[in-house]
Amino acid sequence: MKRLESYGLKNVHLEPWGPFGNSWQYKKFYGALVEPNYAPLIGFPLAWTPGTNGPVTGEAILAPIHSQADFAKYKGKLKGKVVLIADPKVIAMHTEAEAHRLTDEEIAARTRIPDPSRMGGFGGAPARGPAPVPVDRNAALKLRNDTSKFLSDEGALVAVNYGTNGDGGTVFATWGGSQDPNDPVPPPMVAITPEHYNRVVRLLQHGMTPKLTFDIETTTYKDNQMGFNVVGEIPGTSKSDEVVMLGGHLDSWQGGTGATDNGTGSSVAIEAIRILTSLHKPMARTVRIALWGGEEEGLLGSKFYVQQHFAPRDTMKLTPEYAKLDAYYNDDSGSGRFRGISANGNLLTKGIFEQWIAPLKDLEITTVIGATAPPTREPGGTDSTSFSWIGLNGYGFMQDPLEYGTRTHHSNMDLYDRVQQGDVMQGAAVEAWFVYNTATRAEMLPRNPTPEPATK
Repeated sequence: MKRLESYGLKNVHLEPWGPFGNSWQYKKFYGALVEPNYAPLIGFPLAWTPGTNGPVTGEAILAPIHSQADFAKYKGKLKGKVVLIADPKVIAMHTEAEAHRLTDEEIAARTRIPDPSRMGGFGGAPARGPAPVPVDRNAALKLRNDTSKFLSDEGALVAVNYGTNGDGGTVFATWGGSQDPNDPVPPPMVAITPEHYNRVVRLLQHGMTPKLTFDIETTTYKDNQMGFNVVGEIPGTSKSDEVVMLGGHLDSWQGGTGATDNGTGSSVAIEAIRILTSLHKPMARTVRIALWGGEEEGLLGSKFYVQQHFAPRDTMKLTPEYAKLDAYYNDDSGSGRFRGISANGNLLTKGIFEQWIAPLKDLEITTVIGATAPPTREPGGTDSTSFSWIGLNGYGFMQDPLEYGTRTHHSNMDLYDRVQQGDVMQGAAVEAWFVYNTATRAEMLPRNPTPEPATK
């Protein structure tokens, strides 16, 4: 808020969208294999799980849990144990570079993808290993809660996993428990690098009894559960009631600092705002920045905002603001430079964006994805889809993947060192250009048809 106010923005405020639930922080993590010999473990605690209340040591047991049906296999066997709750991971040698920039051929191929901001692999970067299986979010949350209760009831000392992706010391992991104070509380849970996980499994397979020790300190904050977005404006001139928005999400996961997810996205939006204010060129429409909370838990901040300001999805009863929202521009695919933008399947918008891109060829943004796109049935992936979900213009930029899918996304390596400064500067310049053109254009951008109310 102070930064936005220093740039001269007006109406800078925190806009509540919660309550969210319990906040959580970890303050200490130590993990090690102590028998049959000593080895430190690379990892960190999972969000919304408790600490150990001092150092604890226990024997390891392999008890992979894939569904509620697995609980019966381990009933009565886990008390006081360090429970390995996943099968060992098969790790392939890396034969390709971790970082990647899109080739001309890859960019051309993406022109045939309806919405590049939602495709797998985060802007074109395939994650290592097999393609992920689609997840039923409700079923996953139920399994999480049921597993938490089972492990707690059985007296597990610590539960250990290796996260969702990565190896070589990079740990991709997010939550283990729940922010909802009414959900079951699990035992302490950690994610460690899969090589260390597999080592403990091999010791068990050889008939040994490995022991692990952990010292974890976490704090759950049960007061002040309200979530919020940060909002500020550059007032427009002749069409100040019409609004152009840009933004990114402020929240991140606990493994790193969230530098590329989504520190860079938020910084690009803030820098684009600074550029626009420093030009001192009047814009007909009001430009509004929104930095979202709760994106990582399901686009909570942006979903609430669009339904409060523009239209509830279940009724699609439009507010007066609905007709006045011109566009929202989003950055949430890592630190890579902008290489294209989705026109959300609107060929009229595609033509407009191509005109705007033409002067920027030297900045390497070259492509507008304009293939016919199906309506957004459910928001997902990033905050721009909260807008397209109710028929508004929510645009996402296609970015060079760099190391997003292989090194930083939700990992312990999502740190400032992985930010590519020149790429972020290019993104800010491009986003400022798109916002400026939108805010000064004679007419609002074309829209796709407004969807019907959602059916259960």
